[in-house]
Amino acid sequence: MQSLNPDPKAQYTSIYGALKKIVRTEGFWRPLRGLNVMMMGAGPAHAMYFACYENMKRTLNAVFHHQGNSHLANGIAGSMATLLHDAVMNPAEVVKQRMQMYNSPHRSALSCIRTVWRTEGLGAFYRSYTTQLTMNIPFQSIHFITYEFLQEQVNPHRGYNPWSHIISGGLAGALAAAATTPLDVCKTLLNTQENMALSLANISGRLSGMANAFRMVYQLNGLPGYFKGIQARIVYQMPSTAISWSVYEFFKYFLTKHKLENRTPY
Repeated sequence: MQSLNPDPKAQYTSIYGALKKIVRTEGFWRPLRGLNVMMMGAGPAHAMYFACYENMKRTLNAVFHHQGNSHLANGIAGSMATLLHDAVMNPAEVVKQRMQMYNSPHRSALSCIRTVWRTEGLGAFYRSYTTQLTMNIPFQSIHFITYEFLQEQVNPHRGYNPWSHIISGGLAGALAAAATTPLDVCKTLLNTQENMALSLANISGRLSGMANAFRMVYQLNGLPGYFKGIQARIVYQMPSTAISWSVYEFFKYFLTKHKLENRTPY
C-alpha cells in the first residue's frame, strides 16, 4: 500500500481489498512472505530493546525524578533502546520488504540476502538506517511515554494487570504509528528502491538519504503520499505493541515473583 508507483495489478484501496487481491493473484501464503527473517531478527532485537529500556529508565528516573515516574526519562530510555533494536532489525526489514514487493524475484530470504549483498553490497542493508532511527526514535518516545502515562491512569499501583497492559500497549502503538507514518513511507522507499518510482523521478542508480526520499515522495504523490498505508500501519501496530507489552509484562512478573519465592530467608 506504500508503493509510490505500483503495478496496475498491485493497486490497493483498502486493507481488506489488498489482502483479498494478494491472496487471489499471488497465492494464499503470499501475505506471510518474509516471516522467517523477521522471526530470526525479532528475538535478539527485542531482548536488547527491553533490557536497555529497563536499565536506562531506572537510571534516568533516579537522575530526573528522584521519586515516581519521569516521562522525559521514559522517552529518552525508549530512544536509546531503539538504537540497539534497529541495528538488528534494519537488515531484516530490507529483506522482508524486498520479498513482499509485487512480483518479487526473491524466492527465499537467503537468496534475497545473497543477491542484495552481491549487487549492492553491505551498505544496502543499512541504507535506511538513519531514516529508521529518525522514525523510530520519535515513534518509541511517543510509544513509551504514552504507555507509561496510560499505565499511571488505569494501573496506578503498577501491579500485574493483563488488560491494562494490552489496552495501554495497543493505544500507545496506534498513536505512535499514526504520527510517524510519513517517515515509514520514506523508509519503505529506501528499502525497496522501487524501480518504477525511480524511473518516473528520473533517478539513475540507487536512492539514498532521508531528505532525497522525502523529496521524491512529494514529487510523485504530493502530501497524501506521506500517509500511504496509514490504516494498515495502525492496524498492524496496535495488536503488535499490545502483544509485545502483555507478553513482556507477564514474563517480568513471572520471573520476579519466581525469584522472590525462591529467595532464602535469613
